[in-house]
Amino acid sequence: MIVALAGGVGGAKMAEGLMRALPPDKLTVIVNTADDFNLYGLEISPDIDTVLYTLGGIANPATGWGIAGDTRNVLDAMPRLGEQPWFILGDQDLATHILRTARKQRGEPLSTITADFARHLGIPAAVLPVTDDPIATMVETPEGRLAFQDYFVRRQQRDDVTGVQFEGIEAARPAPGVLEAIKQADSIVLCPSNPIVSIGPILQVPGIRDALLHTDAVRVAISPIIGGKALKGPADRMLSTLGHESSALGVARIYLEIIDAFVFDERDAALLPEIGQLWPRSYMRQTIMGDRDDRARFGREVLEIAEAIRAEGAA
Repeated sequence: MIVALAGGVGGAKMAEGLMRALPPDKLTVIVNTADDFNLYGLEISPDIDTVLYTLGGIANPATGWGIAGDTRNVLDAMPRLGEQPWFILGDQDLATHILRTARKQRGEPLSTITADFARHLGIPAAVLPVTDDPIATMVETPEGRLAFQDYFVRRQQRDDVTGVQFEGIEAARPAPGVLEAIKQADSIVLCPSNPIVSIGPILQVPGIRDALLHTDAVRVAISPIIGGKALKGPADRMLSTLGHESSALGVARIYLEIIDAFVFDERDAALLPEIGQLWPRSYMRQTIMGDRDDRARFGREVLEIAEAIRAEGAA
């Protein structure tokens, strides 16, 4: 069994690559929920939806999020009623949020709803929210404290992030199946997601970091930073303003205690001596994932790295 920790577009692409490289039912994806928020009375789970749409083969290929070919008739009708939408919700996408909201109001947990959506989308992998409990990323900026989506979407990431907190994290508990998946895993992949606000909340849910520290699985992390920049999102700027180096080396340092191997892009070959000092098991690969075949190619490469390390341990 392979477990992937994921958030955002990069995490969803990596999860798809692993799913396509594995037999059916051999992948569990644990997804960040600290980006979740309520808008127009609807429960929005951006990272879960990006993973579901990607693994279900319906994601918008141009953006990596949302549904391919979706329309925005509902949002387009809002200005005539005095509302200027700032968060894009496609018409088909709204169906996801409406049904999630209705089911949560009936008392169903997010994990049950997500598993049901995955089944209806024909996804063979298990998709688990990291927790059923509400947690929320809050970012400190020179302009004050902002909810994550206000910072990320409404204000278009233009603020410097000087601090990050995850509200509710201390009281949160891993969703059903999360700790069991980590315990039973042969390999665990930390996907190329933002290490601060995508993977970070997953690791801070009580019990998960400890499970990763004590698992027998091979743990492989993949850098989302290439040439000092993030392919999508604010990870590079966030690393810098929070005191980390904005590079694959900076990411490797964040994950130092909980991984067995580190994978970074071949364009950062100059960093190999320093990264190699942190982790002798460091691997350069072409980490940018294009179409589905390219994602499967990278998924196979990551699994081959993990299998080789496992074989070394058994020798």
